Amino acid sequence: MSILYDELTKILHGKQLTPHFQPIVSLYKKKIMGYEALIRGPSDSPLHSPFNLFDTAERFDLSTKLEYICREVTIKRYASLDVKEKLFINVSPSVLLQPDFKKGETLKLLDQFGVDPRSVVIELTEHQPTDDFQLMREAIIHYRKMGFEIAIDDLGAGYSGLRLWSELQPEYVKIDMHFIQGIHNDPIKLNFVRSIQNIASSLNCNVIAEGIETEDEFKVVEQLGITHAQGYYFARPTAIPLEKVNKSLFVVSTQPSQFNATKAAHIAKFITPVSSETAISEVMNLFHHDSDLTILPLVDDNVASGVIFRDHFLFKLFSSRYGIELYGKKPIKTFVDKTPLSFDQNTAIELVSKQLTSTMRNDQAFIITNDGEYTGIGTILKLLEEITRQQIHNAKHANPLTLLPGSVPINDQIDQLLATKVPFSFGYFDLDHFKPFNDVYGYSAGDDIIKAVANTLAQHIPAESGLVGHIGGDDFIVIFTGNDWLKCCENILNDFKKAVPHYYKDEDIKTGGIHAENRTGEKCFFPLISLSVGLVDSVSTSQCQSHVDIADLASEAKKQAKKIEGNSFFINHRMATKSQENLQSFAHKSVVKLHAVN
Repeated sequence: MSILYDELTKILHGKQLTPHFQPIVSLYKKKIMGYEALIRGPSDSPLHSPFNLFDTAERFDLSTKLEYICREVTIKRYASLDVKEKLFINVSPSVLLQPDFKKGETLKLLDQFGVDPRSVVIELTEHQPTDDFQLMREAIIHYRKMGFEIAIDDLGAGYSGLRLWSELQPEYVKIDMHFIQGIHNDPIKLNFVRSIQNIASSLNCNVIAEGIETEDEFKVVEQLGITHAQGYYFARPTAIPLEKVNKSLFVVSTQPSQFNATKAAHIAKFITPVSSETAISEVMNLFHHDSDLTILPLVDDNVASGVIFRDHFLFKLFSSRYGIELYGKKPIKTFVDKTPLSFDQNTAIELVSKQLTSTMRNDQAFIITNDGEYTGIGTILKLLEEITRQQIHNAKHANPLTLLPGSVPINDQIDQLLATKVPFSFGYFDLDHFKPFNDVYGYSAGDDIIKAVANTLAQHIPAESGLVGHIGGDDFIVIFTGNDWLKCCENILNDFKKAVPHYYKDEDIKTGGIHAENRTGEKCFFPLISLSVGLVDSVSTSQCQSHVDIADLASEAKKQAKKIEGNSFFINHRMATKSQENLQSFAHKSVVKLHAVN
């Protein structure tokens, strides 16, 4: 036949395959919940890589045989390692429908090596079209009765992923890595993944985000409320499974909201938990003896696994005539319908609210943790009370024209970021030639221009990327918390330049400006309105002691930007200082940082 065929048959005959295990992480519990088994050929073979191995097997019609041997060596290795977490085994739908699979060959392997079927997840990997959905449903029912759970792999990349999902109703669905990689910079991918998470929440299905490689990707996935993750960010596949994930990888999103970022810890209430193995009759006694106890968290080894609500518990218990007799001795975990939502105590409450909304769940309470360990319970009522209090406070300091926060909340936010050492950049936006425009076109037109600036800033800077403020007149402030702050500023200036002509008469657009009196009463020509921006980079802001120092740096930068015609910015890289000598040095050496956006 060929050299590759001979190599493949030799590998299959000798079962020369090595399983590698990549962790699948629970983002709520912040620990490994399972491993996906990935096969490698011999290290000195041209079929070492899984792609070459399976592609060659398909060419020579040996895919089914290869999958069976993969399953055997994987289960054998998994059992020898005495792993307690779940094992995800890749299975093609076509193989799943083979008579040998349905006869229980996999169960025989599990029994032979002492593996509980309830610890195994059959992960359907679709490389070819699946047409017989009726047969697929029957097969899945058959395997579930044996104790297996089901996962759909690479949702969004296969031929009929959504159809499979709706037909099979798996316990897990894995989003193809294409939609995860670069999600922090791609609104289309973000909306796609958000939609998948919303559907999964309504179906009580766990989403696994595949292919996470960077901290930025992880942050977006975590903020969307996705329950599980997998990728090089946590660990690469290894022959010896990684036992624990470094907890520092579970970075807490510190992105500020539009106002002061009150943390989830502020609304946490510690409620003494019980073990998930506690008998239902004991839980009944707890509720009976404490009429104020409405929520009961289930915690084992400091990790919350469920929340019991008094009313729901009692209704479910007594809806059956023999409820207490039937269920009394069973563990309370049997009353848990779904994994509770969980938030680190340092998460801003606005992000908590956003994630609760995006998951489309109607949970009345959620878990608050510290490094993944239970610290208390948060409730929707307490969350709404705190958000309402903040809104009332911030409304007192909002600009009446744009409704953006004024100097008080802006300064508070800056001081808070400095105190917590969160990196950020800063921008001072000021309109050029605004007074002449206001004099010629009137105050109403002037207000429209100011609102146009506010709208442009808001469009480019969502709450998770920074804070926009209006500190009076035609002056705006932006706190940038993203790494793309400079590109964002350029986009703002470009969009504003395109919008400005809409506020002028045609004849003024043709001449490029208007004639009006200057501040001394002389008639002068003034170009079309533009924006000048003074920018302070994150290195310089980190050296400041308070919002006063940053305001000084931004004001200096804005003065330099105003020396350039048209929409422009100037970056101040100088560290905060009161020294006039240093100021002169800064002005001379930083002239290369003058930028006009044409």
